Amino acid sequence: MSPAPARLRSAPLLLAAALALATGAAFAQEDISKVNGGVEAEAGQTYRDLSTVNGGIRIGDGAKARDVETVNGGIRAGDGIAVEDMETVNGGITVGARAQAKSLTTVNGAIRVGTDAQLGGNVESVSGGVFVDRGGRIDGNVSTVNGAIGMVGTEVTGDVKTVNGDVTIGTGSHVRGKLVIDKPSSNWFPVTISRRNPRVIIGPDAVVDGPLEFKREVTLYVHTSAKTGAISGATAVPYDSARAPQE
Repeated sequence: MSPAPARLRSAPLLLAAALALATGAAFAQEDISKVNGGVEAEAGQTYRDLSTVNGGIRIGDGAKARDVETVNGGIRAGDGIAVEDMETVNGGITVGARAQAKSLTTVNGAIRVGTDAQLGGNVESVSGGVFVDRGGRIDGNVSTVNGAIGMVGTEVTGDVKTVNGDVTIGTGSHVRGKLVIDKPSSNWFPVTISRRNPRVIIGPDAVVDGPLEFKREVTLYVHTSAKTGAISGATAVPYDSARAPQE
């Protein structure tokens, strides 16, 4: 039998080389890690870990990743993303509509969650507010020390906790745990504690299954259509308008 033409004998080698290049590109895309500079995750792509020390992280619509971490920078994610944990120290976290994640954690920054998000764990900040838009579900706690908490049409299976911020359990929201406003402590230095009484609103058709525990003085408004557990440490002021009374 005569030998195969050279172009046919070389075809397997070319295919192997092409696969090696493609595989190398895929593995190169799994992790993005930097010390200085931002990280950009392309829309619709899948990654493993995204991390930087000095820089922000941006995640395009529909991208997937495991851990997303930075120290000095914010994290901004588009619609339909799927990640496990997002964490930063000095920066805020913003996730778009239909986001899926386990936990969102920051120390110095606010957290904002878009509509119809599904979060499988805690949403936590120390110095910064937390807001969850309509259709969200959080299978964990929502907490901050020095910031406001707000939600609309959101279900929280755990507790809602803060020390020095207003709380709005907005229209149609359902907190299955308890609502706690804790007492300021010197252990939270250097967090500055405001002397103004927090303003707490339980909005129309909102439900808090657990107790409402206030360990500092607050101003509490509860809509006549809302349902709550036992209230301690405050006296509820009922209202029946679309918005709570202005002080």
